[in-house]
Amino acid sequence: MRRLILSDYVDDTPGDDLSSALPTQTFQLFNPVVESPYKPNSVNMESTPTQSSFEVLKDTRPNDTSLPAFMVSTTRGFLPRCDPIATLPPEFDAVETLLQAMPVRTQSGEPGLLARGELGDAVLDKLPDLTEQVEKYKDNLPLMNALYRDYSFLASAYLLEPCHMRFVKGEPYGLGRQVLPAQLSRPIARCAEICGFYPFMEYAGSYALFNYRLEDPSAGLEYSNLRLIRAFEHGLDPTSSEAGFVLVHIDMVRNSGPLVEGTMACLAALSPDRAMDATAQRREFNEGLRLILGAMRKVNGVMESMWAKSKPRSYTSFRTFIFGITSQSMFPDGVVYEGVSDGKPLSFRGESGANDSMIPLLDNLLQVQMPDTPLTEILRDFRDYRPSNHRRFLAWVGDRAAELGLKDFALAKTATAPGGVSDEESGLVVESRSLWIQVLDQVRDFRWRHWCFAREYILKQTSHPTATGGSPIVTWLPNQLQAVMEEMAEVYEAVGGGAELGGECKDIMDLVYRQRDTLRKEVEKYCRERGVAAK
Repeated sequence: MRRLILSDYVDDTPGDDLSSALPTQTFQLFNPVVESPYKPNSVNMESTPTQSSFEVLKDTRPNDTSLPAFMVSTTRGFLPRCDPIATLPPEFDAVETLLQAMPVRTQSGEPGLLARGELGDAVLDKLPDLTEQVEKYKDNLPLMNALYRDYSFLASAYLLEPCHMRFVKGEPYGLGRQVLPAQLSRPIARCAEICGFYPFMEYAGSYALFNYRLEDPSAGLEYSNLRLIRAFEHGLDPTSSEAGFVLVHIDMVRNSGPLVEGTMACLAALSPDRAMDATAQRREFNEGLRLILGAMRKVNGVMESMWAKSKPRSYTSFRTFIFGITSQSMFPDGVVYEGVSDGKPLSFRGESGANDSMIPLLDNLLQVQMPDTPLTEILRDFRDYRPSNHRRFLAWVGDRAAELGLKDFALAKTATAPGGVSDEESGLVVESRSLWIQVLDQVRDFRWRHWCFAREYILKQTSHPTATGGSPIVTWLPNQLQAVMEEMAEVYEAVGGGAELGGECKDIMDLVYRQRDTLRKEVEKYCRERGVAAK
């Protein structure tokens, strides 16, 4: 078990007034080899027998502060079970004041601390160590999540501020700050321990899914009613590209409830303790696939709106602040968390939309096989940068789908078998195959668009070789996109393809075959231009 140690620490750096010894305390670092109430050991989970059920909420109990903020539900999907807390208790007024003054453009429209390169000094001069105040609220888990969010914004801005100042001058990023001071490192480590996150900004728990408020609480989660709570650049203006980038992700995940519901319906249809005939079972299974298909069509429709709501040329200006530590040139030796890491540098991946749970859910349900490559190892590493309840749910779905033989059931060849199958059941089997391919196509559509975003927002705008999460910018997304297209081709050929599945599936596969060739050429082009290997 690896631990973060809040050790006695005296910094004798000239000019640094943090010279008093800090109290000793031990925090558990949540990583893949640590078991905890909220972030279990994924390896151990995968080696134990699959449970027949998983608690997916219908009533999200929004007023229950004893539950983690993130629990999978059929009503809110992968969004937090209650809207994020936007206002901190008065003990954290110093944090709130800094966060309001921090963005390049503040709520008032005036230049903020990051516009002038003054955040670092403000943190050292004006922010006390509030770890003891964190302890007062440790039993209120949604509030702990809000504190984790806010400290992670300050931590990322503090570490990456020098890189931003160079970027706006047209210079390379250079080095970030290599030490996170105790008044940031100790509270974020404690909040992360309580919530089950890494002590660094994560996609769900901080940057995106726990970073919205409702302008009008009675108007719900409509896009026009969403506002960011925290931002780095211009994101407090809802029309800005920074706001659009984050809010589109929230709007996409808003449609994930039926995705979860459909997943549970498919698995329930094959449960051995259900007493129903083959036709009823097939009908229920197909209804689950239809729910998934409808949800993913909405998700992909919202995703397409990114082009209008967040402009490609604007992305790189706020992207600087969402880089991680792992595999980034800004932090070649990691970052020392003062008073936490006992002087040893730590390294964490940056936030990334790849940490969202929707597409991994379908990968697991549909049993999509990823290639055995170093790029897939990064995909596995990303699993740990999700809320623990999401991680457990995704692992359970994958194991349960394999145990029940979900894919074999969906693609059964009984529709063409002579005798023993009613005409209705034969038709339902054909429908299962068609729906399966259509759902896979929604995964392809999502990943293709993600590749297009990477191409237009990143590859054409910057030469930096890694994405915010630390993956290789040219080859990582194609690794997964190629895998799902290969899966589609194998499935289509396995069930005979052709007229039986209808014109819609044929059109889908025609597009897949064209895109495979296009993707190969594009990856080769960008690899050649950047001098990197295509594999």
